[in-house]
Amino acid sequence: MAAHTTHGLPFLPGNSFRDTTKSAFHRPQTLSYKNGYALPLRPTVGIGQQPLLSEHIIQNEMKQLSSQSPTLTYGTLRRSPPLDFVPAHVAYDKKVLRFYGYFQQEVLHSPEEHVRVRPMEIYYYLEDDSMCLMEPEVENSGIPQGKLIKRHRLPRDQQGEHYHWKDLNLAMDLSVYGTVYRITHCDPFTQEFMESQGIVLNDPEPTPSDPYTSHRTQPQRSYITPSDYDNLKQFLTKDRKVLRFFALWDDSDSLYGEKRAVTVQYYLVDDSVEIREVLKPNSGRDPFPVLLRRQRIPKHIKAASQSFPSCVLEVSPQEVQEYYLPKDFKVGEELRLLGKRFLLYDCDEFTRRYYEQHHPDVPLKPLPVDENTQEDYRRVIPPYNGFGSLEDSLQNCLSLIPEPPKKDLIKLLENDHKILRYAARLDSQNPQDEGRRFVLSYFLSNDMVSIFETSRRNSGIIGGKFLEKTRIPKPGSTAEKPEYYGPADFAIGATVEVFRHRFVLTDADQYVLSYLESVAGQDQIPEQTLSSLRQALGQSKAPDSNHIPQNLPEATPDEGLPPSS
Repeated sequence: MAAHTTHGLPFLPGNSFRDTTKSAFHRPQTLSYKNGYALPLRPTVGIGQQPLLSEHIIQNEMKQLSSQSPTLTYGTLRRSPPLDFVPAHVAYDKKVLRFYGYFQQEVLHSPEEHVRVRPMEIYYYLEDDSMCLMEPEVENSGIPQGKLIKRHRLPRDQQGEHYHWKDLNLAMDLSVYGTVYRITHCDPFTQEFMESQGIVLNDPEPTPSDPYTSHRTQPQRSYITPSDYDNLKQFLTKDRKVLRFFALWDDSDSLYGEKRAVTVQYYLVDDSVEIREVLKPNSGRDPFPVLLRRQRIPKHIKAASQSFPSCVLEVSPQEVQEYYLPKDFKVGEELRLLGKRFLLYDCDEFTRRYYEQHHPDVPLKPLPVDENTQEDYRRVIPPYNGFGSLEDSLQNCLSLIPEPPKKDLIKLLENDHKILRYAARLDSQNPQDEGRRFVLSYFLSNDMVSIFETSRRNSGIIGGKFLEKTRIPKPGSTAEKPEYYGPADFAIGATVEVFRHRFVLTDADQYVLSYLESVAGQDQIPEQTLSSLRQALGQSKAPDSNHIPQNLPEATPDEGLPPSS
């Protein structure tokens, strides 16, 4: 059934009436905010509000009213101001309790350790009662360390309760997720806070050491007689000061042994010795000059350690009684170092002054040494074999990997495309060579000569290239000092021998005479050569140098044209 209003009408649309005398339609506030917290608001008597009823008084206020007793005072009652409310997350912000402890980790299948002790740090945050467990990182430990349990509230039992700072104390076990952590001690702030809250702390315990770490720790060396020698002073005063001795290593006792020249260097900064072998040019030995690396050489070894094979086992400093010192190196006497004999026959000037100043009692007696010097064999260059040029063949004798001979680049650039052409005939006893004509071209850029044979009808000989561009040596020239034909040797009527073929020059080009007269002042061209050219070309005297044509035609020997007569 529909609900009925106070007017006796059903609660249906159109049957409800509002109070026409009501003027305030806002929703009354029942809460107010103080210091960031919502508190109930006591309503006051006003428009649309009811006075505070007695049942609305909270129980605490009723107790205060019943417990108050009237007091007689004069004047107004002074009440102390209320204290400011401080939340817990503000009061305990950045306040952390730190406990130290450890836990034991069992090690299986290891003969060296059974239990490993791992130190821990337990942090308790007072603002939210959360905890985290940290393990200090150890270098090269091989164990994942750092934060083992992240920050959160740790459960204390299966009923859902969590650890509180009241549950923590020293010398107690803390069980977290199946691992038992032993708390040994804490920092001063933690101790002060716990004691201020009325908690009595137990006596701290020392953290036991890890057995495996203690086993791996090397014991400190103990010296029977502590040395009072100042090594720093030796380094500052004797750095880069070296005594150098010239010696002969007598290795004649071994198979194919001989005497070798070496230098013995004694470094004063650390009393070490280095032996270097003096290698001569073309000795045929491997380039390893260091015969003995820099080290301290023992002079006397304890008798108990002489039975050990020194070639396999290194001698430790505890087994050496004495090392070699500068007073043991005497010039003129034989010295035995590591089983090898060295004859010290001389030393340098610095070593001599050092012994005169610091060891005047040590005699220095330089000895004359007959060093077997090899005879200087003169290199004999083999005769020219006819393959290639003389320079190319000579490079095979100078180095194992031959390099091309160097060229005169300035000469190549200045005399590029400058050619001297001559007409020649073959001087031969064979009647078939009668009448053969050749064009001999001399290239000024590289002093090469090429020979071209002109073709003649019905001669039975095919014309063309007779000789490639090459340098022609004079008869009787050697491979060491070769002499080649040049423009000064090409006179009209002269005979040029080209690889056992004799050519007689019969004519020349006009450019040949012009060029030779331009360089005649440099004493390079003899007058006899110029006279023969002028007579062949029909000129009585040399033309003026101002009238020498600058751009003469450049003809190559491949054209097959004889020089103009």
